[in-house]
Amino acid sequence: MKSNGRNVMTKLYAVAALALMLTGATLNAAAAGPAPQTGIKNVVLVHGAFADGSGWEAVAMVLEKDGYTVSVAQPPETSYADDIKYTKAAVDAMGGPVVLVGHSYGGSIITEAGNDPNVSALVYIAAFALDDGESCASIEQALPQASKAFKADSNGNWWIDQEHFAADFAADVPPAVSRFMAQSQVPISTDSFTHKVTTPAWKSKPTWYMVATADRSINPDQERMMAKRAKAKTVEVNASHVAYMSSQSLIPQPKSIPPPTLTTSAEARMKVVVSGEHNERPHHYRRT
Repeated sequence: MKSNGRNVMTKLYAVAALALMLTGATLNAAAAGPAPQTGIKNVVLVHGAFADGSGWEAVAMVLEKDGYTVSVAQPPETSYADDIKYTKAAVDAMGGPVVLVGHSYGGSIITEAGNDPNVSALVYIAAFALDDGESCASIEQALPQASKAFKADSNGNWWIDQEHFAADFAADVPPAVSRFMAQSQVPISTDSFTHKVTTPAWKSKPTWYMVATADRSINPDQERMMAKRAKAKTVEVNASHVAYMSSQSLIPQPKSIPPPTLTTSAEARMKVVVSGEHNERPHHYRRT
């Protein structure tokens, strides 16, 4: 578990760092080094359904330590329009070029919000990279996810049964963490989940995608399909739906966070990310 968690965090960091560097024309910079003196230094992280921005803490701390300016958007999940509004506000507040990162339903948000002229690149983490006329609901209906624990209430909101939350949403985080996530989950509105995207930003912006191969909330084959059609540079990790949190239990207090160590194999993976083979599932991405 710990080894896999470190691999997930290393790959996640590499995806975000590469997006920052490549869109800033800094290919000659170190892949996980400090923020380059030129290029994009701003990252906006967008959470998905049933969660809030606090889940991004570990990723935010690592990026911030290496010199990037990080903002964690807090879309309320009350309607798609509200979620776009709050995300765009976070982008605009950065005052310059941004890499916009979305998890899960956050992918639907960044697909539209990413049309903001300040957004230079998109990163999807086990997320909905929707096409024109699609919604999160239509993707789930076309090839259903493994989980059957999503339930609607009488107010038009959707929840995950607490009994199944850990197994179906956050199987690779510590039990105490997944239990509290279940207790504190933020329901998603039917409007947010069924809203149809009209102008996908990934058609005009550089795009990266991380597939979570053990995802029970979005079918991994749907993740691969969305990544491929977006022509996204893609990596796969053996992780649950909350791939961005998988190693949070390994992160100590903020003052003692070590910098991410990229092994030779991690560097090799990153080279594949920037190659033309990114729409395939090459052997380079071993499911460790």
